[in-house]
Amino acid sequence: MRMIGAASLVAIYGMLACAPAQAQWGVPPFKGNDTGGIIAYSLATRADIRAMAIDHCAGYGKVVKFLGVQPHDGGYISFACRWVPYGAVDRPLRTLY
Repeated sequence: MRMIGAASLVAIYGMLACAPAQAQWGVPPFKGNDTGGIIAYSLATRADIRAMAIDHCAGYGKVVKFLGVQPHDGGYISFACRWVPYGAVDRPLRTLY
């Protein structure tokens, strides 16, 4: 009985050791809410991230302010959605294309 238990533990540990270990599975390249969001740095070379962030914040009636960039593979570009500054007459436009 002990041999079967030991063999099954060795088999389980062997499967776990061979499995890839990545923490970022399932994380979308663009994620945000009404206060801001993050964009994957790898998406910056393939898409217009400025337009994506502006459109995202305009959906909440706010303007975008970029906060920081981690310029390496796996890094993110962070932005905040701020209220329209005082003195601005018009609300932000949301592009529908």
